[in-house]
Amino acid sequence: MTDLAEFPAPRRAAVGLPALRRIRSVFAGLPPSVVVGSLLLLFWVAGALFGNLFVPYDPYAEDFLAMLTPPDALHWFGTDQLGRDVLSRIVVGSRDILLVAPLATLAGVAAGSIIGLVLGYFDGLVDAIGARLLDTLMAFPFIVLVTMTLVAIGPSNLTVILVIAIAYAPLVARTVRAAVREQKERDYVSAARLGGEGAFAIMFLEILPNIRETILIELVTRLGYAFFSIATLSFLGLGIQPPSADWGLAVADGYGFLTGGKWWVVVFNSAAIVSLVMATNLIAQGIGAFENSDA
Repeated sequence: MTDLAEFPAPRRAAVGLPALRRIRSVFAGLPPSVVVGSLLLLFWVAGALFGNLFVPYDPYAEDFLAMLTPPDALHWFGTDQLGRDVLSRIVVGSRDILLVAPLATLAGVAAGSIIGLVLGYFDGLVDAIGARLLDTLMAFPFIVLVTMTLVAIGPSNLTVILVIAIAYAPLVARTVRAAVREQKERDYVSAARLGGEGAFAIMFLEILPNIRETILIELVTRLGYAFFSIATLSFLGLGIQPPSADWGLAVADGYGFLTGGKWWVVVFNSAAIVSLVMATNLIAQGIGAFENSDA
């Protein structure tokens, strides 16, 4: 009889190992802060896209027999003043802020980058007038400027995107302008001028690729500010509007119950806002450190 010990047992394939290797290869060489921030941001993106598939309750279902129930085995984060599950609403509530904030940031950074390129490249009257206009716009406190505009126009997702983009453009333009003024003295710009390239070709084809790291850091940093600004505006009733499960709205709705010891609605929604802002700050810091180490 053949001894079974002569034949080694078949080795089981490592389930999910190729996927783990692919994920590891994506993050290989990145600073730890970028990895942590990216994973945290991806968690909220997954919640926004697929939250309805795995949340324990319908985030909009009201249960008047379970109003303001504290965290327990059934409702891990408790319920709000209408008996809605707080955990489910937090997961799904990332949708609007993850739509509005990136669009506002992209619009503001794109406009500010173009303005900064023009002002940084051209000297004389163009730069002088543009710089004075930027200083005038930045003299207004951000939250005051945004609040006044939204009160005048009326709150909606579109107006929030436009107002935040307009408020961010001068801030980005100032940073890009400084970077362009430093780059335009480099030899490659002089060579492009001698080669007959026009001003706009030099700005967008020569200088812009060399300041992309500055713009990227500005983009990620402004995104974190946008998350916080939109949550603040929603808290004030000027940002994302009901019936959204937005975190800022939830904090505003639960704020009045803090004095009665009903803390969970405010605390857990505030923690979600902080985690999203922290994720973008970690990514921005990591990118800055990574670029400085390569310099």
